[in-house]
Amino acid sequence: MRSLALLSALACLVPATAKGQAPPDRLARMVDEGAARLLPKIVAWRRDIHEHPELSNREVRTGRLVAEHLTRLGLEVRSGVAKTGVVGVLRGGKPGPVVALRADMDALPVTELVDLPFKSVVKTEYNGQQVGVMHACGHDNHVAILMGVAELLAGMKADIPGTVKFIFQPAEEGAPQGEEGGAGVMIREGALENPAPGAIFGLHVWPDPVGTVTYRSGPFMAASDWLYVTVRGKQTHGAQPWGGVDPIVVASQIVLGLQTIASRQVKVTQVPAIITVGMIQGGNRGNIIPDSVIMQGTVRTFDETMRTDIKERIRRTAESIAASAGATATVSFGSGANPVTYNDPALTEKMLPTLRRVLGDANVRSGELSTPAEDFALYQQKVPGLFFFLGVVPKDRDPKTAPPNHSPYFFADEAALPSGVRVMANLALDWLQAGARAPR
Repeated sequence: MRSLALLSALACLVPATAKGQAPPDRLARMVDEGAARLLPKIVAWRRDIHEHPELSNREVRTGRLVAEHLTRLGLEVRSGVAKTGVVGVLRGGKPGPVVALRADMDALPVTELVDLPFKSVVKTEYNGQQVGVMHACGHDNHVAILMGVAELLAGMKADIPGTVKFIFQPAEEGAPQGEEGGAGVMIREGALENPAPGAIFGLHVWPDPVGTVTYRSGPFMAASDWLYVTVRGKQTHGAQPWGGVDPIVVASQIVLGLQTIASRQVKVTQVPAIITVGMIQGGNRGNIIPDSVIMQGTVRTFDETMRTDIKERIRRTAESIAASAGATATVSFGSGANPVTYNDPALTEKMLPTLRRVLGDANVRSGELSTPAEDFALYQQKVPGLFFFLGVVPKDRDPKTAPPNHSPYFFADEAALPSGVRVMANLALDWLQAGARAPR
């Protein structure tokens, strides 16, 4: 692992002005200096959070760490939002608009296989099973980055033209069954009120080259819907299948039938769509045909009209196949669905110069549609937002073969942390300054 001293040196070497870009103003220089100064703290926070991961709606320790930090900085702090979320408000010394920055805090039920001195060995119960817990999606980086931005901007309070709202959100990965959580509950409980932001920014660490940013104007990440199908047949002896209705065979036919929706029924030249069945449970003995089979999956789309149409086709396909065999199929899409993560085109265009100034043209890329989903999209339905990926693959590794998010081998190079801090802080300041200068 790189030492803190080496990472601090790396941060100092990051150029404040990329080649071909205009020199930064005084606030941007303060951000560069502050990010380098705070980097040892940010790395320590990230390692501490990584070593002590918590699942969705269980981020008690993480939330307490964040709340105590924001309180020490003198921010207005509200804890317990959406169970464990924290909202901090920094009112600048000059009048101006309000901007929001968001980080998610939850980990995943994954056993870490990366050999780190701060490796997670946490185990807990999830859906009735003993599981390991790991920040396999990198949210530990998000929290540490935003804690760093909060301290950096708090030290610049007198120079800030407006207000910065820091949103630390639980349960981005989805609340446990039977619970609510995530961005939707944060919004319902007032995270975007008092004061209301005029824009919101968020990032996600991603298996791209370290220190790069990938964005996309308009649709960026997919809408996601859970898929639940229960097939009910009639139990019988496995040696006498004619005496019942086999729900396992019916479920198998439904899985195959669902694949023809994306491949044969929707216009694939418009936007892509994915229907995945990831779990099938049915039966407990090889010579007994069970009464029922339960299937779970996910649906990913990029267009709301297509999203509605595909869900109806799924329902019709499952019910019709089941009926043809004398069985029944019940289809539902549960709760916790996310809309398309949609980057406001005007805001994206407005903030691109900031991204390029901070990281340099070569390190800012327009990306393709991404099929994972993000509940940051719910904030974007209320407030113009920009969400982007921050590359964390070390320079000596090929991003194409690097373990992806949610892998037990997922690894985030800490050299990306100063880039994340500088980008988020500069986005907030530049947006506030532009708003403060605008005629009213």
